[in-house]
Amino acid sequence: MMSDPPTALLRYSLLRHTGAPGDPSGYHYDLLLEDGETCRSWRLPAIPPLNGTSQEATPLAPHRRVWLEPRSAAVSGDRGWAERVMAGRYRGTLPADPDAAVQLELVDGALRGQLRITAGRCSLTPP
Repeated sequence: MMSDPPTALLRYSLLRHTGAPGDPSGYHYDLLLEDGETCRSWRLPAIPPLNGTSQEATPLAPHRRVWLEPRSAAVSGDRGWAERVMAGRYRGTLPADPDAAVQLELVDGALRGQLRITAGRCSLTPP
């Protein structure tokens, strides 16, 4: 019996985004998951705590892969400033449908655990 081939590890990053127009709190976090030539992205109000309450996860337009690298820069279109605050690698496959539920394992970096994004909510639980 053959086993499934190992899943390649892809990169994730968490950006602290300040000064975004219309952001009532003054800052939020952008969660980026490497997906081919771009990154699937969600806006989060806070860094997801391990075993914490799920939080809102608002889908965003795909981000450029350059944001996976260590950087701090102005966001295009005069939309504030973003700085990468956490990064690592994940195991799993993003669904083809961008609205489908996401379940991945963050395997290294500051965030580790099972990441779930379902029905506009994000949570992180132990692996």
